[in-house]
Amino acid sequence: MNNSWNKVIYKGWSPIYDKIFNSYLFLDARKRIFEEMHFLDDAKVLFVGVGTGADLELIKNLDLEITAIDLSADMLKKAMGKFDDASISFLEMDAQHMEFADESFDYIVGSLVLSVVPDANECLQEMIRVLKGEGKIIIFDKFISKDERLSLPKKLLRLIIRFLGTDIGLRFEDLFSRHDKNMKIEEDRPVMLNGMYRKIIISKRI
Repeated sequence: MNNSWNKVIYKGWSPIYDKIFNSYLFLDARKRIFEEMHFLDDAKVLFVGVGTGADLELIKNLDLEITAIDLSADMLKKAMGKFDDASISFLEMDAQHMEFADESFDYIVGSLVLSVVPDANECLQEMIRVLKGEGKIIIFDKFISKDERLSLPKKLLRLIIRFLGTDIGLRFEDLFSRHDKNMKIEEDRPVMLNGMYRKIIISKRI
C-alpha cells in the first residue's frame, strides 16, 4: 500500500463505504465504543482517517472542538456533506505526517486507520506526538492475536487484501512495543468478530 494507491482505492470505496462499514456489525461496534466514551467539555478531539464521518455521527457532545482528517478527498467530501452546518474542521491530510504542533489534542480517535495506512508505526507515532500529556488515543481496528502466526495461504491472502486497501495481518502488540516505554494501555478488549476487531485506549506515561 502507498498513499497514491490508497487515494485511488478509496475513491472507489467512497460511494459504498457507509453501506458496509457504517451498518450492521460495524455500526453496533461503533455505537458501543462511543456510548462508553465521555469526552470533557471543550476538549480538542482529532479524528484520524475520518473517512465518511461514521464516528462523528455518534458523538453527542456538541461542545467539543473537533478536527477531522483524511487522505482521501472523496471520503472527506462524503463526511463534509453530512456536517455542512457543524463547526467541524475537515482537512485533507496524511495521517503519517500531520501538520499539527506537538501536544495539540486532548483525544485522538483512530477507527480503521492503522490497518489502512502504508506505515502503521508512523501513523501511531504521529498520533502520540500530537496528543497532550494527559490525553487519550482511542483505537478501533482489526488486529491478529499476539500468538497467531500467519500460514502461507494467509500470507498470500494478506498481500491480496492489502492491494484492496487494508491489512489483515497487523499485530498491535508488535506495533505498541515500539512505544511502550512512553505509553500505556488503559483498555484493550474485543468488540467484534471474535476479537479480530478491538477497542484499545492508550495514554502517555507521566
